[in-house]
Amino acid sequence: MTDLFSAADEEAALEDLHNRHMTDGLPVIIPTPARVSKMVLASGQDADMILGTMGPANGMATLEKVAVAAVMAGCLPDYMPLVVAALKAVIDPRFDLTEMQATTHCTAPLIIVNGPARHTCGPVSSSYGALGPGHRANASIGRALRLAMINIGGGRPGTSDMALLGHPGKFSYCLAENEEASPFPPMHVDLGFDSQDSVVTVIGAEAPHSVLFSGDGDDPNQYALLLEVLAIGLANAATNNAILTSGMATIVLNPEHASVLHKAGLSRQDIATEIYQRCKMDGAEANRLCAGFARKTLNPRQAFTGPEQLLVLMSGGSGLYSMVMPSWSAGANKNSAVSVKVEADFYCEVPNFNGG
Repeated sequence: MTDLFSAADEEAALEDLHNRHMTDGLPVIIPTPARVSKMVLASGQDADMILGTMGPANGMATLEKVAVAAVMAGCLPDYMPLVVAALKAVIDPRFDLTEMQATTHCTAPLIIVNGPARHTCGPVSSSYGALGPGHRANASIGRALRLAMINIGGGRPGTSDMALLGHPGKFSYCLAENEEASPFPPMHVDLGFDSQDSVVTVIGAEAPHSVLFSGDGDDPNQYALLLEVLAIGLANAATNNAILTSGMATIVLNPEHASVLHKAGLSRQDIATEIYQRCKMDGAEANRLCAGFARKTLNPRQAFTGPEQLLVLMSGGSGLYSMVMPSWSAGANKNSAVSVKVEADFYCEVPNFNGG
């Protein structure tokens, strides 16, 4: 059962939720029974349906509890299919949610949306400022997952969430791939899904690292320089990937940079392979800079075990900057990315009425 609290009014209810450490520190929408029921109704499924457990508290994630998080985050009912899919992704054992919540690293779940649900369950932005303010679906879907991680999973700063500093993506971290503008097949298609499927992929990620590239359009080898700077951003000596040599990571190409690589004849898989091969670090230098993880061998360290550990997508506006997100590289499954098909067929329209 979901706990039910009472308060004199919504202002008092908000303060009560803050005092109970049930918010992310920002004001939330009060999850009244009427609002939660409306969110559950939008799902087309039973409120007591169990999706799984969330660590480290091993809280039971029922559909109703997820709806509470979605209401608090400011979601519209239309967003529920994506919230539920994201939650299913993080409770998959491959994601290592318990370990992720407890680590001192700053990792946060990055939600990537592909397929028709980018529009029908949003719209989820994939253009200018997609990871910044001003996009309601992006902000509230990512925030709903975080509130579920707090209130169902029990991840609270300094007690169970042990990130030393964290990063703003721990409030919300969500974007879509710009499939319409991309020269490559959608990411979810290359991951084995049908083009008409809607898919949510969640991966543990650091804050975005900006990668500056301004090539010479007349240089036929400019693509190689772009690959080099992407690799530097992704696996420089300060990243877990370079030192621990494992885990997955994310590359978000802007349309201009994607075009450079596509014109060079590279597929998404080619890009991942080329960057993987460039993500090497001198063994002696790694030992010097990070003695706590020194190794006896001085052989070069390969930051990743294979190109399949690199997620490549296209999003954002065109210009000088793409983004890379190194990762935590730990946990039993190295905090692997998990993709979940959105079950939109279950969802139904909700009458436009005011819930109190």
